[in-house]
Amino acid sequence: MMQNITVRAGQAFAAALLFVLCQAAVPRGAAAQDAAGFIQNLGNDAIQVLGPSVPQAQRTAHFRHLFEADFDLPDAARFVLGPNARLLTPEQNQEFLTVFREYLAQAYSKRLAEYGGEPFHVTGSRENGEETVVSSQIQRRNGAPVEIDWHVINRDGGWQVTDVYVDGVSMKVTHRHEFASIIQRNGGRPEALIPALRQQLGQAQAQPARSGSSSEPMAAPSASQHLDR
Repeated sequence: MMQNITVRAGQAFAAALLFVLCQAAVPRGAAAQDAAGFIQNLGNDAIQVLGPSVPQAQRTAHFRHLFEADFDLPDAARFVLGPNARLLTPEQNQEFLTVFREYLAQAYSKRLAEYGGEPFHVTGSRENGEETVVSSQIQRRNGAPVEIDWHVINRDGGWQVTDVYVDGVSMKVTHRHEFASIIQRNGGRPEALIPALRQQLGQAQAQPARSGSSSEPMAAPSASQHLDR
């Protein structure tokens, strides 16, 4: 009996060692290539398919699915809340995550509508610690190309987007500054952010979809502002 257990244990160890060696033998560039393919597919789905002719409700639903499936929203939600996350109850943090997802789906489905149908292609990738940064462009027919850097990470064999930089501006940093301002305007109470975002969502749904509308809260952050993680 003990001999059989020893043999099986030895076989399991050998299999594990073989797996590690095979993983180590994969070129480091292969992971970046996989990330590039992931972003090419994601970009094609988000940019080329969702043109201005698609109804706003359909675009929003599609982006809601993209954020759920391909983005690390829990991590992004913690980042944009910053220290305020610790002041919210677990239930409030979960509620914020739900509202944040809907907020992103509405904001970006509107913002990217003007690029719908434009050519999208990956231009390169590089490793950045545990993440891979995939660079891409949207080739606008009337105007300069839009540069987009996607920060992605491989978790449990699947890629997830952790942040998006549009023309050098971070999505997470933008919303962290924006939400900090909302909290400050409401007496420094982080719990006030949730109803404030719900109100913005309600107002946006009541208005006709307009690409690049000034009512869309997408202002770029100031680089001089300090962020406390």
